[in-house]
Amino acid sequence: MQQATRVYLDNAATTPLSDCARGAMQPYLSEVYGNASSPYAVGRSARMAIDKARQSAANLIGAHADEIVWTSGGTESDNWALLGVALRALAGNRETRGHIIVSAIEHHAVLEAAATLREIGFDIDTARVDGQGVVHPEEIARLLRPETLLVSVMLVNNEVGTIQPLQEIARVVKEDSDALIHTDAVQAAGKIELDVVNLGVDLLSLSGHKFGGPKGAGILWARRGVKIHPLLRGGGQERGRRAGTENVAAIAGVGAAAQEAKVRPNNGVLSELREHLEAGLRAMGATINGEQAARAPHITNAHFADQRAESLALGLDLQGFAVGTGSACASGAIEPSHVLAAMGKSKEEARAALRISLGNQNTRDEIDELLAALTVLTKKQDARIRQDKAG
Repeated sequence: MQQATRVYLDNAATTPLSDCARGAMQPYLSEVYGNASSPYAVGRSARMAIDKARQSAANLIGAHADEIVWTSGGTESDNWALLGVALRALAGNRETRGHIIVSAIEHHAVLEAAATLREIGFDIDTARVDGQGVVHPEEIARLLRPETLLVSVMLVNNEVGTIQPLQEIARVVKEDSDALIHTDAVQAAGKIELDVVNLGVDLLSLSGHKFGGPKGAGILWARRGVKIHPLLRGGGQERGRRAGTENVAAIAGVGAAAQEAKVRPNNGVLSELREHLEAGLRAMGATINGEQAARAPHITNAHFADQRAESLALGLDLQGFAVGTGSACASGAIEPSHVLAAMGKSKEEARAALRISLGNQNTRDEIDELLAALTVLTKKQDARIRQDKAG
């Protein structure tokens, strides 16, 4: 019988709800139940919670509160950034479609939104990455055109953790075009410094459950003066930018988590844990993907020669460890990671890759337990492979 997870090491997928966020949410799940658009006291209390959380989110990224728009999560924020910019441009000129650049290692929320725009006539270019998973500014400069509307490059990759040189990319874009710049910063919040002014971007996506908040609430930051087409219509919420009754409890939780992420950075602790983990993985013969690039402190992506990541992940799950594989499930079939493929990894290497992502709750002892379990599992798989070859 499968035992319950006792060591959670897939924090890039989601993080545990923090005590601070849970406490902030509680009143809005019970006694403060008003609609934030209503004028009476219980409605005003809900509105105050939303505005307080908005300010906390703005403080996290160095923004103005009126630039923060609440969404349902990172996927909506990414979709809205691309579709909103494109539809705004289309409304201004229905005769021509514009040009958009996305990187090859974006989250599927960006890639599939770009694919939708391609279907309706927009021209989409994909920026290549090097073998470490880095988008070079020169590659963006190569693809820029006078009609480029938007460049979307994620700040921290969700599979290998590489940090993109966004400031340099933004400088190239602003010098050579009038395009807007969007970044998916979902994996950056609470892990590396976030300052939208220093980054030089125009639009930024966040998801609350990636930094200790609840699922179901995210953020699209849009710099003052940036106009994007609303996707949800039917109400005046979020100053007319996104219709729909706000999820007050979730928003309050994200605000509390944002405040916590701002005042309690954990980079050093996570970096030390990751270094300890990767030293152990290298001793087992694993290759760390993207290890020569600047990386966020919480993500390790490693592949083991002649191993299958799904088998290792399942074996670890049976022993109470939760890790990711870095693969995407599409149409019922496990496909190799598009990120690792863009980095030049073979299908075999991509299928052998595990993603281990750390959180505030993890300890050195847990890492040691994981390494011990992985050592046993890889030896068993090696023995099975030798036996199959001999037979």
